[in-house]
Amino acid sequence: MEAEHIEIAEFIGRYPPFSFLPQDALYSVASAIEISYYRQGADVYCFGDDIHDFCFIRSGSVEIYRRNGHLYNRLSVGDVFGQLGLLMKNRVRLPARALEDSLIYFVPEALFNELCDNFDEFAYFVEVDDKRKLNKEVQQQQEDNALSSVKVGALIARAPVMISTQASVRQAAQIMTEESVSSLLIIEQITSFEDGGEERKKLVGILTDRDLRTRVVSQGIDLETPVTEVMTASPKTLDKETYVFEAMLMMLRFNLHHLPIIEHGSPIGVIAISDIVRHESKNSLYIVGLIHRQQTLAELALVANDVPACFVRMVGQESSAHMIGSAMSVIGRSFKQRLCELAEEKLGPPPVPYCFLALGSMARDEQLLITDQDNALILSDDYEASKHGDYFESLAEFVSEGLDRCGYPYCSGRIMATNPRWRKTLSEWRTCFADWIDVPNPDALLNCSVFFDLEGVWGNVAWADDLYQFIVNRAQKTPKFLASLARNALLRTPPLGFFKEFVMEQDGAHRRTINLKRRGTAPLVDVIRVHALAIGSRARNSSERLEDVIESGILPDKRGQELKYALEYLAMVRIRHQAEDVESGEEVDNTIEPDKLSDIERRNLKEAFNVLSSSQRFLKYRYPFS
Repeated sequence: MEAEHIEIAEFIGRYPPFSFLPQDALYSVASAIEISYYRQGADVYCFGDDIHDFCFIRSGSVEIYRRNGHLYNRLSVGDVFGQLGLLMKNRVRLPARALEDSLIYFVPEALFNELCDNFDEFAYFVEVDDKRKLNKEVQQQQEDNALSSVKVGALIARAPVMISTQASVRQAAQIMTEESVSSLLIIEQITSFEDGGEERKKLVGILTDRDLRTRVVSQGIDLETPVTEVMTASPKTLDKETYVFEAMLMMLRFNLHHLPIIEHGSPIGVIAISDIVRHESKNSLYIVGLIHRQQTLAELALVANDVPACFVRMVGQESSAHMIGSAMSVIGRSFKQRLCELAEEKLGPPPVPYCFLALGSMARDEQLLITDQDNALILSDDYEASKHGDYFESLAEFVSEGLDRCGYPYCSGRIMATNPRWRKTLSEWRTCFADWIDVPNPDALLNCSVFFDLEGVWGNVAWADDLYQFIVNRAQKTPKFLASLARNALLRTPPLGFFKEFVMEQDGAHRRTINLKRRGTAPLVDVIRVHALAIGSRARNSSERLEDVIESGILPDKRGQELKYALEYLAMVRIRHQAEDVESGEEVDNTIEPDKLSDIERRNLKEAFNVLSSSQRFLKYRYPFS
């Protein structure tokens, strides 16, 4: 045996599936390997090529594509590819291209087949490959959905119609009529010194048909009034490279009908709700629009009946877990917003400013069908209980009763604004959070798991942002609290036994089932929250927090990507189960029966739970308990 072959055998033996082989088989592979070098950008295989080798990346990296040219996977040192082609009549189904200068080992087909025949673990890996299947299923689901692959620039049908800040309302209306548009961008010319003194258009406002009706005609405004006095100043905008999904969420959240699109700071077009509707999200948009048009609680309750069907349709359209959770959260926030409006119409204007808070999954944009109402109130520091208490008690009761009738049942733990304990002034909330962080006893940690995910949905919502920044800043500077929060995140463990078999409920109505929220997604959310607070991330959504955590570099290599895939996969299994419950007319819950899953689904589920388990073990190392 030559020294070169010994070195190759030792190297490939570190990585699956070769790590499953005995020493003599590794030497046989090393002796038969052919080696090729590919420069950056060079094709290793094109679609339809003959393939007669199993490929192993010795150095560099390779990108795998679908036949339509979309990226499918990115592989690096120790990864393998080509098995799909070998197993499918020796034709390449997934083209491969060198992302950087790469050295590839080629194992001949005859030897590959021999290894599959003689070594079960080797065959199992190349035929199923648990972790890769999990990752690819998540990736394919996200990439195949138009909302997460199409960018808003592609929706622009025409150049924007614009007018200068010096124009009058009459001139604006005339141009909108002549151009047959329902919106008009208000711009001013500025000189950009960064671009060598060139002039460019700066967007300062937008005027819509609705603005003309509500701000001009109904108010009897003089038509010679400057357009700047009736426009919406500093409108929300998006860059043309933003995905349609993100545009949809912005329009849902802020109840927008027109959204200017910019490139390099200048407007290049406007997209309307009708453009988004064509990209499969019309159902959630339609429901949000309905919510804001209802005039009574009874009418809102009728709209709530359509929410489960909207959820099922999004699942049927193969939307990602992040997209579904965000859309359902926007719907939930819309109910709260409209109920706050109706409460103020009934009770009169609030005596002091306030902010109505959403807590938990709704604040994280991760809400699904089964949820109770976690909410609270931030009150102005001018609040006096004797003068103002009755008003806010009545407002809280009106909103909470309305949410219950709209499918968001009362919280069994009384984490609601109806509980006087959770109606505090801004200063009192700061003191409360400071106490929880400085003295992290069990009750404080339990409260943190709910209240540390907060978002303002009505009133002075800036207070919620300020309060969240206060939480992040103080938590990041308190290692004792982070260690306590990390320890608390270990209380809910994944349902895997010593031999990596599922541990299921043994009696009661849910016998032989696993609660995917309690034993899967919730513990993962807890783990991610600890890391996010430790690095000072201001994100609330778990996926966005995880992106910040990965960028910070505090996780071991590849651990962040594994967490991302596990979070999405567990959430999607839970989502699909809830959709099946709705379609079958059964009570919606979070429990699944592993025995009813396919072999591949069970393996992927175990892999996701393994990722959760390892991420919990890392918490002990990263945030040691004193």
